[in-house]
Amino acid sequence: MIKVMLADDEDLVRSGLRTILTSAGDIEVVAECDDGLHVADLARQHRPHVVMLDIRMRSADGLFALRRLRALPEPPKVAMLTTFDVDEYVTEALRIGASGFLLKDTEPAVLVRAVRDLAAGGAVLDPGVAARVLSSVADGERAAEPARRLLASLSEREREVVGLIGQGLSNAEIGSALHLSEATVKGYVSAVLGKIGAVNRVQAALVAYRGGLIA
Repeated sequence: MIKVMLADDEDLVRSGLRTILTSAGDIEVVAECDDGLHVADLARQHRPHVVMLDIRMRSADGLFALRRLRALPEPPKVAMLTTFDVDEYVTEALRIGASGFLLKDTEPAVLVRAVRDLAAGGAVLDPGVAARVLSSVADGERAAEPARRLLASLSEREREVVGLIGQGLSNAEIGSALHLSEATVKGYVSAVLGKIGAVNRVQAALVAYRGGLIA
């Protein structure tokens, strides 16, 4: 079972997420929290594989909670829950080590797949928020030239793959778009991350954005 912790100060949001995730069969919601101050303590107690963490919460925000989560001996994967009003919190969350960004109204199937991907060691970027997340952390021309050099080291197929990663597509969706098996796409993704020095898909998407692969 994939153990998930929900951290959001809106009861309705947590209830909706819980209903979607527990219906998957292989996901268990082991803890819930409505205050950023207590997120890390609960995570230490319940040891979730994945934490869904709201950026804005009462008493202490999601960034405070994320820092404490990352400091745990075995930190869980963390996906930040956000809305379309992406702001300055995003840059800091990426720097601290968030593994993804998801919209609170993400479709159920996408949400379940995202949790599975995170638990397997991946990273996720909801297509509905990808462009806004990336544009909020782009550093203009200073970052564009290094990104273009990294992308130039890739094959044409690898550039296609990283461009689709930047659009928030999963391995299965990339495979469908490029007429490749999911296993083949997984190999391409691993190769791309290694060549451009990206820790996860979110960082790869940022390189794709800065290098001009996606608008």
